Amino acid sequence: MNDLTHLDTQGTARMVDVGGKAETHRVAIAGGTIRMNVDTFNAICTGNAPKGDVLGPARIAGIMAAKQTGNLIPLCHPLALDAVNVDFTFNTSAIHCTATASLTGRTGIEMEALTAVSVALLTIYDMAKALDKGMVIENIRLIEKRGGKSGTWRAETE
Repeated sequence: MNDLTHLDTQGTARMVDVGGKAETHRVAIAGGTIRMNVDTFNAICTGNAPKGDVLGPARIAGIMAAKQTGNLIPLCHPLALDAVNVDFTFNTSAIHCTATASLTGRTGIEMEALTAVSVALLTIYDMAKALDKGMVIENIRLIEKRGGKSGTWRAETE
């Protein structure tokens, strides 16, 4: 018997049938960072990047991406999200993005939170690349998930 849920008994990729699972409230929190030079960091923080406000469009892009995850990731279920929040914190030439996604449903929401972070950080890169093509996107990962059969999971360190 195959223990991998996305493979059938012949090893062929398949979408998992979640129809028989109970609906539960589910939350996923993901994070990631983009590092850049000090001048680029200051331009973004003050709203003086060549394309103007960087963080507003990045926040919207992250939310929109979470809503499209089922179209982007093969075998990922399209989900009716209850909420997606994308927030930024700042640390000496680095911007940390945290995305929180939630729903009441039959399958996890981790991919939506991870997609939101990824696209938000890519949008920051796109909006500021004229200032710094050497920006580095790093440490995109799941921080916490709650709900479902497996319950709560938290990363050991952030």
